[in-house]
Amino acid sequence: MATLKYSRQRESIRQFIRNCKEHPTADQVYTQIKAEYPNISLGTVYRNLALLVELGEITKISTGNGPDRYDCNTEQHSHFICTQCHNIIDVEGEIVKEITNKIAENFDGKITGQRTTFYGTCKECIRKENEKK
Repeated sequence: MATLKYSRQRESIRQFIRNCKEHPTADQVYTQIKAEYPNISLGTVYRNLALLVELGEITKISTGNGPDRYDCNTEQHSHFICTQCHNIIDVEGEIVKEITNKIAENFDGKITGQRTTFYGTCKECIRKENEKK
């Protein structure tokens, strides 16, 4: 791969995602970066996000019905996606590793990674539903 030319805009996108505790959408990244670079286009943000994913610096998370999200944590970990608000929450715990190891024991091949996504309703959406009752 050829040497990548430095871009202040791409560096700002990278830093925003690294410092973001959430899993932002491209639109959220665009809104944030546009404050610093008023002439930046949404297309430029999408191209840079795709490049950062390709370089392995961030991860793209497809949510199904909602917009794709981006994550600075490229280590193996699991996610919970709320099917109502499409919020994404990192899921920690040894149980996913244990399940992966158990599957690997009974698999004729070599597992080099996994992505586990849980779906349901987050506690905030459950709280909102309960308030309506």
